[in-house]
Parts: sequence; C-alpha cells; structure tokens
Amino acid sequence: MNPFEGKNIQCRRNDAIDSGVGFGVSFGAFAIMFLVAIIVEFVAR
Repeated sequence: MNPFEGKNIQCRRNDAIDSGVGFGVSFGAFAIMFLVAIIVEFVAR
C-alpha cells in the first residue's frame, strides 16, 4: 500500500474508467476538428 494514502483513501474509483473517458473525450474533440476540416474543404470547392 502507498504510505501516503494511509487509511483514509479519498477516491476509490477505477482509474481505467477515468482514462477511458479521457481518451474518448480527446478522441471526440479531434474527430470533430477533422470533420469540420473536411466540411470546410468540401464547401470551398
């Protein structure tokens, strides 16, 4: 056990869920930017 955590653990959530949510949000942001660039390129023709 981590000696800094001691007996009073603040958050018992699974880190895999948090990292998955972070990946999904960042992937979604880049996907939206990609789609906007595709739309701008299509309209500019």
